[in-house]
Amino acid sequence: MLLKKYALIACSVVGVIVLLLWLSGTFSTKISMKTVPPEPRNINGMIVNVRLAKLPLLESATGSIQAVHETTISSKLPARVTEMNIKAGQTVNKGEVLLRLDDAELQAKLQKAKSNVVMAEAAHAQAVLDERRFGTLLMSQATSRQLYENAATRLKSADAELRMVRETVKEVQSLLDYTVIAAPMDGIVIDKKVDVGDTVMPGQILLKLYDQKQMQIVASVRESLTFKLKVGQNIGVRVDALNRLCSGTVSEIVPESNSASRTFLVKVTGPCPAGIYTGMFGRILIPLENEEVLLIPCRAIRNVGQLELVDVAVAGHAVRRSVRAGRKFGEEIEVLSGLRQNEQVIVAESDSLHKDTDNGK
Repeated sequence: MLLKKYALIACSVVGVIVLLLWLSGTFSTKISMKTVPPEPRNINGMIVNVRLAKLPLLESATGSIQAVHETTISSKLPARVTEMNIKAGQTVNKGEVLLRLDDAELQAKLQKAKSNVVMAEAAHAQAVLDERRFGTLLMSQATSRQLYENAATRLKSADAELRMVRETVKEVQSLLDYTVIAAPMDGIVIDKKVDVGDTVMPGQILLKLYDQKQMQIVASVRESLTFKLKVGQNIGVRVDALNRLCSGTVSEIVPESNSASRTFLVKVTGPCPAGIYTGMFGRILIPLENEEVLLIPCRAIRNVGQLELVDVAVAGHAVRRSVRAGRKFGEEIEVLSGLRQNEQVIVAESDSLHKDTDNGK
């Protein structure tokens, strides 16, 4: 009885071992680990050499777009806005009236000052006649010198009074000129802060203008790169929002380093594409030494899922190969791995390219 029990246990253990070996594939035919070469295919397309190009190595510095000419218009009077001829985003010309302030009180002061001028002119004219008459009488000894001197003093006083009231008229007139706010330059209205009926105070900002024809990017460039730049140098500028690359000229390098970030402010101006506004994000591209890159046509690469594939011409046949692409340079793209210089890739026709991509080949 004991022997049968041990035999049963032994059979169970052997069965478990055999089952584990079967599950692990011990009794299955092994698959060869030998790499199967890709199946060559006929060449269908144009053969292009993988070329080695020397391109300038660029280092970018971030900054923001600003207007070269920007002005802030503020009030010089405590007054109420009576007329508003603009809105944010509007283009205005130099000298165009933007808004008007209430000038009723100043107009009344101006009329009063002009009346004072008329009175002062009459008093001055009388003082001139008196001084002349007493001068004539003094020469003929028909009056005393004291009376003549009194007349001369009244003339001087009248002359001073006349000059004072005339200056008052000019002062009130200049204040009236501040009630009409005109554009100091051609530009675009931004940040309008008041409207009709609002009461403004001296120093209060009314609106801002900037000239959209002249824009610049102000970037923070680290110290080691700043010394590779010079005023007047042409460099590239990229505006990420527009995905555009344009050229610019270094117009100013502020000769002071930021002690916290160890950077210099560099201003780059130049012709900008349409759609550039102040405050937008941009980069300046600082050229360094040249670098060597492998380039192939962008059309030679086929995207299959997350794979980037090319057809390589080998011994008169097309062999598919996986590559890793990098930056684009116009109609060409950089190849980081998978190809060597002077190898040949096949640029397939557009129809066959889409067909292979759709089939996942």
